[in-house]
Amino acid sequence: MKILVIDVGGSHVKILASGETAKRRMASGPKLSAQQMVDGVKKLAKGWAYDAVAIGFPGVVAGDRPVAEPRNLGGGWVDFDYGASFGCPVRMLNDAAMQALGSYQRGKMLFLGLGTGLGTALVIDGLVVPMELAHLPYREGSFEDYVGKGALARDGKKQWRKQVLDVVERLRAALQPDEVVLGGGNVSDLKRLPPACRAGGNANAFVGGFRMWEPPPSKRSKTPSAPSKSAADRRTSRKPEPSTGADK
Repeated sequence: MKILVIDVGGSHVKILASGETAKRRMASGPKLSAQQMVDGVKKLAKGWAYDAVAIGFPGVVAGDRPVAEPRNLGGGWVDFDYGASFGCPVRMLNDAAMQALGSYQRGKMLFLGLGTGLGTALVIDGLVVPMELAHLPYREGSFEDYVGKGALARDGKKQWRKQVLDVVERLRAALQPDEVVLGGGNVSDLKRLPPACRAGGNANAFVGGFRMWEPPPSKRSKTPSAPSKSAADRRTSRKPEPSTGADK
């Protein structure tokens, strides 16, 4: 089965299909409606064959549908019939959860997306659990108020890095993951990674989209294998790579 993956962001919509190597993108913005997204994606995907669609959506998702209208896009997303509009089956996840699924390698993994806000998800034995930790109380606001894009601009890189380290440590202590993956457009602004963390990349969102259509882990003949110790050490110790999706 060929899958079309759509990563919906506040600045751009990016797509990639099974068997293709180069993603395509179009502008989004505060006036982009669900219908405009579908129409634009169909034009953008011209020449690509696909049997099903996976969508990463910037908001809370339940039952493959948005729970509320997105903050940074236009309207008409909640009641829209995505399957009928694309003419094929559609699955939808929160965008951070989709990137988390694509970043997964082993055990229990906590994903923290450092972008406009703070995207959060757990993946446990291959099953993704979307979470909304960003708005939990922290200091005089929420976690997102201290590690989001606004905090980076307000507090400067040095202070922001300290806040990221503190938030990561608090969430790691509370959730006890085997590893933490830091993704999102602002991970490249970290001088070094916090302990027990590795850097993700926005390209993992496409991997997650393809995985959304794989059989559940309980029905697979094999579970994802753990990386070799040397490979894991290299990923943990290296400086974060610049993200290719900083516009998200």
